[in-house]
Amino acid sequence: MGKAVPKIIKHRAKRFLEKFPDKFSSDFEKNKQFLRSLNLPFSKLEINLMAGFIARLLDNKEAS
Repeated sequence: MGKAVPKIIKHRAKRFLEKFPDKFSSDFEKNKQFLRSLNLPFSKLEINLMAGFIARLLDNKEAS
C-alpha cells in the first residue's frame, strides 16, 4: 500500500500541469528539476511529491 498524497499537493500539481503541459513528462527527475527551476517557496518534500504525482498521472495517461 502506497503513501497517500495530500489534496493540496494534487491540486498544485494539476495546476502546474495545466500551465506547463509541455514541460512535464513521466520522468520523475526531469519533473523535479523543472519544479526547482521555477524557484517557488516549496520544501524538498513538496517538490518531490508534486514531481512524483505528475509523473504518475502522465504515465497512467500514456498507458490508457
